[in-house]
Amino acid sequence: MKLPVSTEWLLHCATTLAQLEPGATASAAQLAEFYDLPAAYLAKQLQALVRANVLTAVTGPRGGFRLARPAAEITLLQVVEAVDGSAPPYECREIRQQGRGALPAEECRDTCVLAARMAEAHEAWRHSLASTSLADVLGQIPPTAPARTRARLASINPSRPS
Repeated sequence: MKLPVSTEWLLHCATTLAQLEPGATASAAQLAEFYDLPAAYLAKQLQALVRANVLTAVTGPRGGFRLARPAAEITLLQVVEAVDGSAPPYECREIRQQGRGALPAEECRDTCVLAARMAEAHEAWRHSLASTSLADVLGQIPPTAPARTRARLASINPSRPS
């Protein structure tokens, strides 16, 4: 399974926002400069997290984005699905019933074993992401990272275009 690059961006941006002091925000321009990403495209992607109630958008001169809920209540799966949806990546098209190698219909009453294994793998992946919160991620980064992240974000002028 290959996810779009924007998935990585939003996982990192959500983790970055989780490192801010409560109530603090970071603008799309700040996050874009922080990670050297295209600001307009990142802003559009961040709106997907707002629609999914992962982030809140704050307007005004001190506006930007912040987590919509505590980091312990936001899972990696919620971030991924906000961007990529929840459809399984594998779709069985029953090719076992096509071509010269076609199996008789009576041998295809049960779900294709390959489709079943792919579905199991997808569920295991989803379970792993659903059981990992942003707070869990923060618990695994160096203890000095949040202060460094806040200082570096603060040094980026939020009104300056990226």
